[in-house]
Amino acid sequence: MKIISYNVNGIRAALNKGFIQWLQAANPDVICIQETKAHQDQLTLSDFENAGYPYHYWFSAEKKGYSSV
Repeated sequence: MKIISYNVNGIRAALNKGFIQWLQAANPDVICIQETKAHQDQLTLSDFENAGYPYHYWFSAEKKGYSSV
C-alpha cells in the first residue's frame, strides 16, 4: 500500500499548478493533504473523483483562510 502525505500550502494554487496530474502519476492508494486553506465547497471534488479518489474527508477550521491549517 502506498500512502502519501503532502503539505500543499493552498490546495487551489496546487490544483492550478498540476496537482491532479502529479497525483495520478504518483498513484498512491491513500493521499493525506495538509494546509488546504479551503473549505470543501470551494473545490470541484469531481477532479479528485475522476483521478480515482472517490472518498474524501475534510476537517476545516471555521475561520476563512485558516481551513485545514
